[in-house]
Amino acid sequence: MVVAGLVCQEVGASLAVLLFPAVGPLGIVSLRLGFSAILLVLIARPRVRGYGRAAWRSVIGFGLVLALMNGLFYLALERLPLGVTVTIEVLGPLVLSVVAARRASAWLWAGLALVGVIALAGGGWDRLDPLGVLFALGAASSWAFYILASAGVGRQFPRLDGLALAMVIGAVVALPWGLIAAGGALLRVDLLALGAAVAVLSSTIPYALELLALRRLAASAFAILMSLAPATATLAGWLLLGQDMTWLEIVGIALVIAASMGAVRTASVRTGTVAEGTDAAPAEPLP
Repeated sequence: MVVAGLVCQEVGASLAVLLFPAVGPLGIVSLRLGFSAILLVLIARPRVRGYGRAAWRSVIGFGLVLALMNGLFYLALERLPLGVTVTIEVLGPLVLSVVAARRASAWLWAGLALVGVIALAGGGWDRLDPLGVLFALGAASSWAFYILASAGVGRQFPRLDGLALAMVIGAVVALPWGLIAAGGALLRVDLLALGAAVAVLSSTIPYALELLALRRLAASAFAILMSLAPATATLAGWLLLGQDMTWLEIVGIALVIAASMGAVRTASVRTGTVAEGTDAAPAEPLP
């Protein structure tokens, strides 16, 4: 289920890349967040009354981070291969895991990840658009903040209510930027249908599969499997978008995956993660 969810995410990302000439990356962000918000509201039917100011501040911040994270990810994806973009973005949660572990050994994984990032330039730094790398690093930082914001909202809102409300806020924030970038193209029926497909493939299906998987997997095992995202992204970029990678770049991605898995294991040992499944909701899938 986890692997199937990862595959759906990257197929959705590949479809988004194919739509860039028509609506641009910010247009895709508007379509994805808009349709994701509609689907989540229909599924969760969140109530909007009975919450204090602190709860609303949390959910508004969550929505802003959602919009920023998705915007930076797709802006990076416009300039970098899918596998490279996802690999750089994974650095955000990886660094967060290293810091949370508070163990000297955890920094070994950070060092391994750094070696992996350096290896990504195996085909030459000229292959990596500098602005694209900055966007990807911004997405990585946003994902780390997303995880922290998600935990706070999860404590204050039941079930999926917080995520649904935050998605609506993110969609409202992203809409003006999408209209500026894509204009009337956002109203074309064919592009609306493809935008809905991106939302379903990138969010709805992976989220449902991850919820089911978490009932059968330990949280630590789930996190380790999610570390395979750069590999599935690289494979999707090669198969669906024709994005070739050098051997050294592939080695770099493998090192980042290994570092991510090691960081998760180190963090789970510190927090005493048990080996039973859990019904806890996962963080939002990769953008």
